[in-house]
Amino acid sequence: MQSSATGWGNGLLGVIIFSGSLPATRVAVGGFSALFLTSVRAVIAALIGLAVLGLLRQARPQRKDLVSLAIVAIGVVVGFPLLTALALQHITSAHSIVFIGLLPLSTAIFGVLRGGERPQPMFWLFAVLGSATVAGFALSNDGTASLTGDLLMVAAIVLCGLGYAEGAALSRRLGGWQVISWALLLSLPLMVPVAIWSWPSTWSGIDVPAWIGLAYVSVFSMFVGFIFWYRGLAIGGIARVGQLQQLQPFFGLALAGLLLHEPVAWSMIVATALVVACVFFARRFA
Repeated sequence: MQSSATGWGNGLLGVIIFSGSLPATRVAVGGFSALFLTSVRAVIAALIGLAVLGLLRQARPQRKDLVSLAIVAIGVVVGFPLLTALALQHITSAHSIVFIGLLPLSTAIFGVLRGGERPQPMFWLFAVLGSATVAGFALSNDGTASLTGDLLMVAAIVLCGLGYAEGAALSRRLGGWQVISWALLLSLPLMVPVAIWSWPSTWSGIDVPAWIGLAYVSVFSMFVGFIFWYRGLAIGGIARVGQLQQLQPFFGLALAGLLLHEPVAWSMIVATALVVACVFFARRFA
């Protein structure tokens, strides 16, 4: 029972940390370009990962793991951060969080595709219903909608689901935080030149909230959150603790409203609840 409680506690901390990612990104893009924010957060997190890997003397991954690590890097190190940063230049973080409700479903679908599983027909029914809910919300124009922002968020969810599914499979052998650390290091030769190329011409106009947002997504969203999340999955069980991810949209909406004072319309809450319900039932039939 104590082990189960520890797993749930760590998993919940991970979800709470990830819930602040989009609001923090929204603040950070007010002072930094999306390209610089994406690259520099990866560089900072990679340096932290390098230090931890060296301190704990972790063995290097095998050559056969490089393709999987590259997929993880494309999904969660480059793709999701960059696309969400670009999307948040067009939409509010509260609007974008509705799309996060599809992330567990996207992960499950790629788990099916990559793992060769055969889910029941009801899985696809709820998958279509969840996608239709998000599409309907995006087309309803709640006052904060943008076709460009919505399409970027959909692409971000697809890539992140791919990265999560690939990382989950690889973490069975390498360990969760080790996977994100090696993926970050693999992306470092690309991210460093991009960070230098997109370096701000001046720092004078960047306010304190933007710096705080950058620090949060670099340290917590990109590294610390994965430590708690994967530890929770390992201790409490992937199937059980993984359900906590469905709470992330609600935590995110609360943070967007409380910290950024963004309007959280009833349509956002209803759409998020419907998406989470579809994800819950889809995962049961996967």
